[in-house]
Amino acid sequence: MKFSAELTGVAVLREIGLRLARARLEAGLTQAETAQEAGVAKRTLERLEAGRSVDSVVLIRVLRALRLTGNLESLLPELPQSPVALLKSKGRQRARVRRPQKAMGKDAGPWTWGE
Repeated sequence: MKFSAELTGVAVLREIGLRLARARLEAGLTQAETAQEAGVAKRTLERLEAGRSVDSVVLIRVLRALRLTGNLESLLPELPQSPVALLKSKGRQRARVRRPQKAMGKDAGPWTWGE
């Protein structure tokens, strides 16, 4: 199954769990061995492989135990800042997105509670 925007969160978790289980089996490790190497409970690894929600730190620990943390780079590659944006920001990295505020013009009417 390919990851796509149409997949539900549950489907994505299930696919991640299946892929982790396959990677573990390819490495020739049992769930107990992988859990011990990752420093998590075996039951936690079972939940992860079953596609259940776990803490993100657990996922990273299991990826590290399976020697897969290098694959995180392809998941979220570092994006270079465009030269034009870098010049406009005077070297500072963008920290938030601002939306233009609605103008309070003459046609806006008086302010009232609940708006």
